[in-house]
Amino acid sequence: MTPEQILDYCLSSLAGTVLVESWGEKGIFYNPGWMLKRGVYVLTVKEKDGDNDRASHLNREDAFRVNLGVRKATFQKLFGKMPVRPAAGGVVDMDYDFAAFDTIIPHPVYAWMGWISVLNPSDKTFEQLKPLIQDAYEFSAEKFKKRKQAMQGSHSPA
Repeated sequence: MTPEQILDYCLSSLAGTVLVESWGEKGIFYNPGWMLKRGVYVLTVKEKDGDNDRASHLNREDAFRVNLGVRKATFQKLFGKMPVRPAAGGVVDMDYDFAAFDTIIPHPVYAWMGWISVLNPSDKTFEQLKPLIQDAYEFSAEKFKKRKQAMQGSHSPA
């Protein structure tokens, strides 16, 4: 699988999603009709290390990481309890090789928020990732709906 194939899969399979490129990564956001300024993250593809995210060693040739935010219950089913938020520039305290290719693992920095990741997924691993992408998509749609309602509520006449 390539980053482009993964992003194309999301855009063609997940209604209401858009591609946004920022902070050195490409993100799939749930944002039907561009109703919110950014929308809600579904999935990102990161292809290089960042100042606070080096555990995956993405500066290796052709290395990339797919990241997605799933529900807390989904994360716990996969990996057990939620980790504590690491200090700035740190990595979550979980016993995983965050640089291993083709394995669904907690996100090295954002696992405390329910994010998971996989470096360079094979076709087989991507098939295993698809229901998790669906979970992230549905979770994003729920968050989008809440943000939209909050936004509309703040513009109501007094």
